[in-house]
Amino acid sequence: MKFTKNPFSKTIPDESFELSMRRYEAFFNGEVYDRPPVSVTFWKGNKDAVKPEDKTYASHRERWLDVEHRAKQADYHFACAEFYADAMPAYFPNLGPEIFSAICGCKYHFMPETTWTEPNIINWEKDIDKAVVNRSSEYFIALDKFIRELLKYSKDKFAVGFTDLHAGGDHLAALRDPEILCLDLYDNPEFVKSKIKSSYEEYFKLYEYFYNLTTLEGEPTTSWIGLVVNGRYNVVQNDFSCMISKKMFDEFFLEGLITECEKLDRSIYHLDGPDAVKHLDSLLEIKKLNAVQWVCGAGNEGFMRWLDVYKRIQKAKKGVHLHINLNELDDVFANLKPDGIWFSHIDGIRDRETAAKVIERIKNWK
Repeated sequence: MKFTKNPFSKTIPDESFELSMRRYEAFFNGEVYDRPPVSVTFWKGNKDAVKPEDKTYASHRERWLDVEHRAKQADYHFACAEFYADAMPAYFPNLGPEIFSAICGCKYHFMPETTWTEPNIINWEKDIDKAVVNRSSEYFIALDKFIRELLKYSKDKFAVGFTDLHAGGDHLAALRDPEILCLDLYDNPEFVKSKIKSSYEEYFKLYEYFYNLTTLEGEPTTSWIGLVVNGRYNVVQNDFSCMISKKMFDEFFLEGLITECEKLDRSIYHLDGPDAVKHLDSLLEIKKLNAVQWVCGAGNEGFMRWLDVYKRIQKAKKGVHLHINLNELDDVFANLKPDGIWFSHIDGIRDRETAAKVIERIKNWK
């Protein structure tokens, strides 16, 4: 996925960008170029950058939806950050993890760090047509405005991505309520399958709208996992899957995930929590899926604890998203190959000297 030019010419030197893109291309193919990509970001400050004024808000909702101010904050952040090694300046316009469902009519509630929805399909027969994309929704309008505001600042500096659009099982769980959706898989399977199909059709149209908006001038694509792609890219996920069996996952949701990957040039699956690991084999059989981000969840940390998960991903020749501690680096070297590895974050790197030494160690990993 070669870029015709460096889209971050004000942030990253051309030579560094070209080399990093070769490393990421190898990552997406489960391979390695000269070494695995490593993302390290430092706050360097910038005396010439104008920091947006601090603001107070009457509600969390008001703060979340002040997209003009948030776009200014993003621009200031990128002006003051140093993208070291293979880190890429990527920003996703976060309006909460269930924004797609809010655009489809769910009541939306804003909290300090996240959002939540109220279901709007109470009765399948009466309500199924209520839960559809509405481009007159205040949330669609806010998201569209947020992206357009960001694009005013991003040229040659940073990539503007999609928001956290959850399709498939996560969307239906928001429309219906997760526990009730579990029962629906037994009691109302045809309604579930019909709604999955129609909601994916809506989702793909929404994706194309925002893809065209963000790439209008040949700009790169990104998402909430800050990989940068020249083409269609997104994070594929189904957090609801932790509540159901492999049989139910394969029957109801796997086909949609396969189709989602097929429509993308590059994809990474967000595998969330120990109860979702039972679906890993099904996911690894998706030919167009490029990589997997394994998130063990709070209290379950430790690279060695989940070594089998990483080995299975690597054996399937998918990219492996790694977020580790610096003291776990030797365990990574001893138990995995460099093929398809991306060090998305290494806790414990606090200065450039340490970063340079770590990268030299990774470069010598064979």
